[in-house]
Amino acid sequence: MSILDPLAARYAEWLRLPAAETADTAAEDPGTVRAMPVVLRIERAEPPRRTALLEAAASAAVAVCLDPRADEGGEWHDDLAAWIDARIRKVARRARGAHWAAVQALPGVTVTVDGAQARALVPGRVVETPKEVSRLQISGSELPFDEPGPPPPGVPVLWLNPGIEITAGKAAAQVGHATMLLAALWPDTGKWAADGFPVAVRTPSRDRWAALRPGDDPEQAWRTRGVVAVRDAGFTEIAPGTVTVLAQLP
Repeated sequence: MSILDPLAARYAEWLRLPAAETADTAAEDPGTVRAMPVVLRIERAEPPRRTALLEAAASAAVAVCLDPRADEGGEWHDDLAAWIDARIRKVARRARGAHWAAVQALPGVTVTVDGAQARALVPGRVVETPKEVSRLQISGSELPFDEPGPPPPGVPVLWLNPGIEITAGKAAAQVGHATMLLAALWPDTGKWAADGFPVAVRTPSRDRWAALRPGDDPEQAWRTRGVVAVRDAGFTEIAPGTVTVLAQLP
């Protein structure tokens, strides 16, 4: 049994919700809202490539969820289970220098891709965010677009919606959700986990995006094409119900 099983169980239902309902927070107690902080290392002198940073963030998020400490009885299990059972929020923040070093002491996983680094932390109540994280800025995470070339073979590809504009911080949260969905639905993640959860983040043409989208039958899209969709709740930057990422098995 995986800690991500509840996510798999409600995946198709979430895709079919009316857009307005994805952002409905009327019944939420602000004191109980939980989020996973995703810290992006963006040094002033040598900022990372955008694509590599998103790939690091995507791998870090799923690495936390599938870490042995997330298993039943593990030290991370209860916090992760409570977060996954509710709305799965991620908050990306940027850090550099001493502030980046400080978050390494907090429970989580750091991933490095081509020199770019991201650390996903064990989620907790937003009102209890550690000061090492709360002092980090959410804005200012934008990076120039780069041209990464074709995705390498043998790794999942996370396709970013070519019809929307989002910051690197927002994109980092979205690709992190994509890898969680893949792990929840993929029957055998053993080799992927052993390799460190590598992914490729790319932006497809509009035609390819349209062809990949699951449409009205997300279960069939997964069974026949190995594709899952990330649908955003719409709390920040984009409209509720927007599909932001399509994750495709290799």
